Amino acid sequence: MPWKQVTFNTPKQHVDPLEDHLLSMGALSVTLMDAEDHPILEPELNTTPIWDNNLVTALFENDTNIDAIAISIKATMSEDVTILKIETVDDQEWERAWMDNYHPMKFGDKLWIYPTNVDIPKTSDTIIRLDPGLAFGTGTHPTTALCLEWLDQADLKQKTVIDFGCGSGILAIAAALLGAKKSYGIDNDPQAIIASDSNAELNNLKETVSAHLPEDTPQIQADIVIANILSIPLISLVENISSLCKTGGELVMSGILEGQIDDVIESYSPYFADFTTSQKGDWFRISALRK
Repeated sequence: MPWKQVTFNTPKQHVDPLEDHLLSMGALSVTLMDAEDHPILEPELNTTPIWDNNLVTALFENDTNIDAIAISIKATMSEDVTILKIETVDDQEWERAWMDNYHPMKFGDKLWIYPTNVDIPKTSDTIIRLDPGLAFGTGTHPTTALCLEWLDQADLKQKTVIDFGCGSGILAIAAALLGAKKSYGIDNDPQAIIASDSNAELNNLKETVSAHLPEDTPQIQADIVIANILSIPLISLVENISSLCKTGGELVMSGILEGQIDDVIESYSPYFADFTTSQKGDWFRISALRK
């Protein structure tokens, strides 16, 4: 089934009202892109990055009266909001198309991620089954790769692991497959809980890996806490994250840029010692031991 897609150009001050207007007129989805290819800087906690000049794309059912929507937009929005193009797009299985370019990936010496559409060879290596989905975390981003490489080298036997900000559950699943006794995922996004539980079941880890909203998390302290989030939430949640790690336990933090390293270490220094860093591209991983 085809769909109607409308793309607008708008300055940032009109993004929110334009999005609200499009959704009120039946848009099935609204997406934002930078119209000028500026670098993405870390946004404030719980905010969406909006650029000075934005491309706003709305998807409608094929029988939608786009002319009426265009007239309504012109009548209610600033003249700075302009329609760039209206097009009909063919229906397709977007996730499967994504997967056509999603291949097995190796992390460290023995850890692999295989999509479900690829046969697993006979090997003694550790293999995670994972497909791209709605929750963040498929191993393709350097911040996730840094954490997977750390897990590959760690001694996880009989350890408990917390994946803080678990997204797809990839780190909790990797830890369990590499020998952890129990892995807990924590995320404030219900979709992440659904994705993590589904991926755990896909890897036959339903009894070993569990995902929880923060308010539903068991009262535990883990041997290892991994937080693959950005520096602003890392710093703002320092007490929460630190309380999850037992004395002598290990903390692994990722999603940190070079200019943010000192601030993150300073925030965690009252609780942790022996900080070390590793780099992949522009991103850094910080690990430390709980005092």
